[in-house]
Amino acid sequence: MESTRGEEHLSGYRAWRTAARIHTLPAAVTPVFVGAGLAAHDGVFRWDSMIWALLGALAIQVAANFANDVSDARRGADTEDRLGPPRMVTSGAITPRAMWMATGAAVAVSAIAGIALTVIAGPLILVIGVVSVIAMLGYVGGPIPYGYRGLGELFVFLFFGLVATVGSRYVHDSTAPLDAWLLGIPIGMLAAAILVANNYRDLDTDARANKRTLAVIIGPQRTRFLFAVLTYGAFPVIVVFAMAGWTPIATLFAAMWVPLATGPVSIVQAKTDGPALIRALKLTARLHLLTGLSLAAGAAITI
Repeated sequence: MESTRGEEHLSGYRAWRTAARIHTLPAAVTPVFVGAGLAAHDGVFRWDSMIWALLGALAIQVAANFANDVSDARRGADTEDRLGPPRMVTSGAITPRAMWMATGAAVAVSAIAGIALTVIAGPLILVIGVVSVIAMLGYVGGPIPYGYRGLGELFVFLFFGLVATVGSRYVHDSTAPLDAWLLGIPIGMLAAAILVANNYRDLDTDARANKRTLAVIIGPQRTRFLFAVLTYGAFPVIVVFAMAGWTPIATLFAAMWVPLATGPVSIVQAKTDGPALIRALKLTARLHLLTGLSLAAGAAITI
């Protein structure tokens, strides 16, 4: 099929795989690995905590992707000229009812993981899980979708950065040390950069659909600048924290990936076509994953 809108007739498996947006899942699990690395550094790592946290993070992310697909379709935000991958409800490949049922199933899986983590680490985890699910559903759903009001990047920074990293450290021994909060900052910056790249790609179509993302509100020039600040800025933050002794010194090595930031930033600065911006998005997601895994490995090393 030559066009993205020609995907209406995807097979059932391919339709659900597309709706799950597999390429977004590393952004959900990366903070879990960072939290686990910090726990290993402190000698409190638990395999069961990490596995349940991974399952919960993946389930919430998949639920978010399903909910966004059906909510955007209901609001008419996915138009025929959208540059990104096809949306399954809008294309007719999956019915709204089936998508909501799948969203509920994913939330149920996250609830099971949350209950298991609550047994391990205490009731605060249940609170974090409930708040995360509410935030997930409220991105483009609910009466006041914050994704339509320029707040998506802020919520991603908070929930995919600080909350996810600190929560993933907390599940090991019910503590939230300073280094988890600090490493949540660069993780959150790069996660927010992924959303900036996504919203920059969809800026024109979102504006026509009255979807007021931050990119629509501040315009293309400022969006390009914000993307560069988030993408490059995560690395001096990593260096400063490690050199100051606030985070494990070996996390410093995660800064070696900064040259890879040049690719997506250059694309966003120079290109406006869909394929190029989709590549920038994928490169940013890769940068986020590599940086997070390096932080996790560096944190696990005791020097």
